[in-house]
Amino acid sequence: MQAFAYAKPATLADAAQAAKADNTKIIAGGQSLLGSMKLGLAAPDALVDLAAITELKGITVAGGIVKIGAMTTHAEVAANADVAQAIPALADLAGNIGDRQVRNRGTLGGSLANNDPAACYPAAVLGLGATVHTHTRSIAADDFFKGLYETALSEGEVITAVSFPVPTKAAWQKFKQPASRFSLVGVFVSTGPQGVRVAVTGAGAGVFRAKTLEAKLAADWSAAALDGATVSADGLNTDLHGSAEYRAALIPVLAKRAVAAS
Repeated sequence: MQAFAYAKPATLADAAQAAKADNTKIIAGGQSLLGSMKLGLAAPDALVDLAAITELKGITVAGGIVKIGAMTTHAEVAANADVAQAIPALADLAGNIGDRQVRNRGTLGGSLANNDPAACYPAAVLGLGATVHTHTRSIAADDFFKGLYETALSEGEVITAVSFPVPTKAAWQKFKQPASRFSLVGVFVSTGPQGVRVAVTGAGAGVFRAKTLEAKLAADWSAAALDGATVSADGLNTDLHGSAEYRAALIPVLAKRAVAAS
């Protein structure tokens, strides 16, 4: 691994200031960034570690909103009784990310900022119509995810928290690649204050909404409403784990299972 400067600020203001420097990366749990650095895929001159900033951690539930700090780990979300009561599907998703080490180091904000095309959290954020808060603004889920490892974040912009509207019903289904435990295809469904939403991860260049399935479920929220439903394979991934057509076939199957479980 290459040499780099390292800072561990105690406040959000100091972190945001440090992150403005050229070729500086923000590090949260480090589960993606450190691996990329070891492989030579990322070579920052400096890292800004958010681990000491207490205002970026914690979970609150009030007024129909579950608000989770960006530095809250997957394990903490999965184990939180308030999350499990308000949005069981979100707790279920967090509890099945990676392995125990990843869940205890990886963070909500880190996952969203990295925006891996097969990551689980983007599906929950888009599938619940959440809002991503940064130190300068708030970004709706529909505007946050831009493509392969690309988000609406500006250079040096720090995610501080995510607000999830509590749905009427929601569920998550994941067909995982057994070695990496990333989603070969994952589908998050919900109905509630943000309408009917079906978010898909693992199938394309980034998380996306399956609008054809949403339309069917808006007319009838039931697994039967998805009988015979199809999703186009155009633009979906083909790799050694599965073809675009295979992924397209999985999406309505998983969506139907999710609705049945909601």
